[in-house]
Amino acid sequence: MSLTKQLQTVLDKRRDILKLRRLVVNPPDSIDFSSNDFLGLARSKDFRDRFMTELQTFEHPPLGSTGSRCLDGNSQYALDLEARIAKFHHAEAALLFNSGFDANSGVFSTIPQPGDIILYDELIHASVHEGMKLSRAGSKIPFKHNSVTDLESKIIDICSQGQTKQKRRNVFVAVETVYSMDGDIPPLKEIIAMLRKYWRKDENGWVIVDEAHATGVFGENGRGVVCQEGLEDEIFARVHTFGKAMASNGAAVLGTETLKNYLINYARSFIYTTFMGFSSLASISCAYQMLEQGVTREAQHHVMALVSHFKNTIHLPHGHLLPSTSPIQGIVLDGNDKVRALAEYLKARKFNVKPILSPTVPKGTERVRICLHGDNTIDQIDALVNATHQYFRNPTKSTTHFSSSTPIIASKL
Repeated sequence: MSLTKQLQTVLDKRRDILKLRRLVVNPPDSIDFSSNDFLGLARSKDFRDRFMTELQTFEHPPLGSTGSRCLDGNSQYALDLEARIAKFHHAEAALLFNSGFDANSGVFSTIPQPGDIILYDELIHASVHEGMKLSRAGSKIPFKHNSVTDLESKIIDICSQGQTKQKRRNVFVAVETVYSMDGDIPPLKEIIAMLRKYWRKDENGWVIVDEAHATGVFGENGRGVVCQEGLEDEIFARVHTFGKAMASNGAAVLGTETLKNYLINYARSFIYTTFMGFSSLASISCAYQMLEQGVTREAQHHVMALVSHFKNTIHLPHGHLLPSTSPIQGIVLDGNDKVRALAEYLKARKFNVKPILSPTVPKGTERVRICLHGDNTIDQIDALVNATHQYFRNPTKSTTHFSSSTPIIASKL
């Protein structure tokens, strides 16, 4: 059998179990309850006008960066932007990466030294797993989602085996500040307080956080959960991404100058890639300009008001809502077919939502993921809630027949 036929056979099997991923284009008249554009900047005229003005700041800016930053791709504009990002998030230094995936994989593949230990939340993002695959860490141990108790039990086991103080091995704790599929926030203060029971600051215990879904949404002017909690000096590294609430692309790793220089020298996802072009940097700069000036505060407050309204008005006779206070909401139903049916029913009524299926999420926790945005309205929320109520009043008539051509989106964001 040829390689092409082998690949097609695998795809056919995935299609037969209704898990074939396809690239789809959302109808232009649908209401967005799916994207990560939490502040609505992607469709903001103000943001677009600022971006067009920034592009004209230089008479003849290069369209591309022309190379890796270690060769020809660096610029004073990029360095100034990094300094500005670091200052905004109350960090010593920042290093830009082409994507959040590159940032996480770069951090976790290079920072842990031989024999070090990584303790990671069981729901941590795929990019962290990718970095851990390449890491020299001696152990990579999951702990129960948002469970300080389970995390501490793992640390007790590590200390009892003499794997830290005697041999000076580092222990890294990896968490997200807003989880992409559950929308919940970890008890960061409790995690850090627990770590301090075993190691003083700047000893063996280090925390790395992914602020991808918190950037722009949480904290003063959207600085993130770490700044909101006043924990800037307690976190070893932060990853802020720009493809969600910031309506741009790329990411930055925040930490010390030493961390930045180390990544410049050893992170392959930074070294061996052409850097983003001027237009991407300009977009990031304009988004931060809006955050710095407080322009996005209204959208921040509005989206959180929508979250409260949604949670207070929807009533589910079956399943339940995710325990989330973030713009990432979800209706949890037991089974992929139930989730598909509700998602298709809502999409047929012009509500753009996505079914999240197992094994992307654990079996029994399949859900329709619903994201709220700063440019959604109360009327749109009410319409979505009413449609959901109508579905549950008569689910048999509402059930959609699924065929192998039904597009399924089932990936960890």
